[in-house]
Amino acid sequence: MAETTFIRVEEIVKELDISEASAYKLIRTLNEELKQKGFYTVRGRVSRQYFEERVYGVAKKGVS
Repeated sequence: MAETTFIRVEEIVKELDISEASAYKLIRTLNEELKQKGFYTVRGRVSRQYFEERVYGVAKKGVS
């Protein structure tokens, strides 16, 4: 499956082995952080890059 710009709740549930409710809460938290930084967000999904940075502590090379 090709990686998309956004990660959705179903993928987060599988990736982190958490409940759907917890995944939605995580998305809301991350999107709120992005809003505070001045970014637009989409309900029910979050930037894959931001998710990976916040959850795993890694950023893609060449992207800040």
